[in-house]
Amino acid sequence: MFDWIQHIADWFVFDTLHLEKGNHLAEALNFFIYDTTKILILLVVVIFIMGIVNSYFPVDKVKNYLSRNKLYGLEYLMASLFGVVTPFCSCSSVPLFIGFVRGGIPLGVTFAFLITSPLVNEVAIGLFIGLFGIQTTLIYVVSGILLGTISGIILQKLKLERFLTPWVKEVLANAQREQDTFQIEKSSFQQRLPIIWAEVVKILKGIIPYVIIGIAIGGLMHGYIPEGFFEQYMNKDNLFAVPIATILAVPMYSNASGILPVVQVLVAKGIPLGTAIAFMMGVVALSLPEAMLLKKVMSLKLIGIFFGVVALCIILSGYLFNLIL
Repeated sequence: MFDWIQHIADWFVFDTLHLEKGNHLAEALNFFIYDTTKILILLVVVIFIMGIVNSYFPVDKVKNYLSRNKLYGLEYLMASLFGVVTPFCSCSSVPLFIGFVRGGIPLGVTFAFLITSPLVNEVAIGLFIGLFGIQTTLIYVVSGILLGTISGIILQKLKLERFLTPWVKEVLANAQREQDTFQIEKSSFQQRLPIIWAEVVKILKGIIPYVIIGIAIGGLMHGYIPEGFFEQYMNKDNLFAVPIATILAVPMYSNASGILPVVQVLVAKGIPLGTAIAFMMGVVALSLPEAMLLKKVMSLKLIGIFFGVVALCIILSGYLFNLIL
């Protein structure tokens, strides 16, 4: 489907610039042109489609729906599914956390949303389709939703409200369920299109620098790092490769658009896909900047429990990916 992009990249690098095939710079530049073009096209399409979905399910309605309806345990799954259609990064955690708590949503349900939202969204889906194909994308999306759902259930069962900061406890104690404020949307689809497109442009402006930086790093790794460099540390024969990859990801911070091109190169260098995805999940869902922000609303013990549960689920997901892919 994207062969024409590869032809353009080959023409520019080898015919126009006259770089030789096999040259480190040529391979890195070819990778950068091909992946940047392909990913940007996919992002425009996927973000536009998800923008249509998001126009009918804005986050305020999500909060109201989750706080007003008894879903008999399915609220964790619903929160994760809503997380898929909301393009928030992990460092949006504090305002989202406060908003959900203020709406009277249980802590575990809030965690389910906050875990899934940065991990599986239109950007991640668009990148995954372009880099790894539809089958792997579907498996990733399902596993990301289950990761948020299961983590939310576990965290709720632990009854962690006592580890919230005093300010958040006060918000919880005084939370009043608002009157139903759902307003009937009377605007037509044609009237919504300019708003949806403006949101697409806004999201693209925010993520394009990460996409370019991530692909540039991936291109340099693709062109200059020798074969076998990564395999010696995270190869399929290393039983502890997945937890090592997850732990190494915690000090880092990026969003899906920045880290996925790097993951593609790791896989191309011989790292098992499950191990590489565990690394990506760790970078996106767990990070020191996120921990510093969450310190405003959670005690250190709660942050540690939250990170521990999510890290465990990521590690299990990594092993599962390695088994089925």
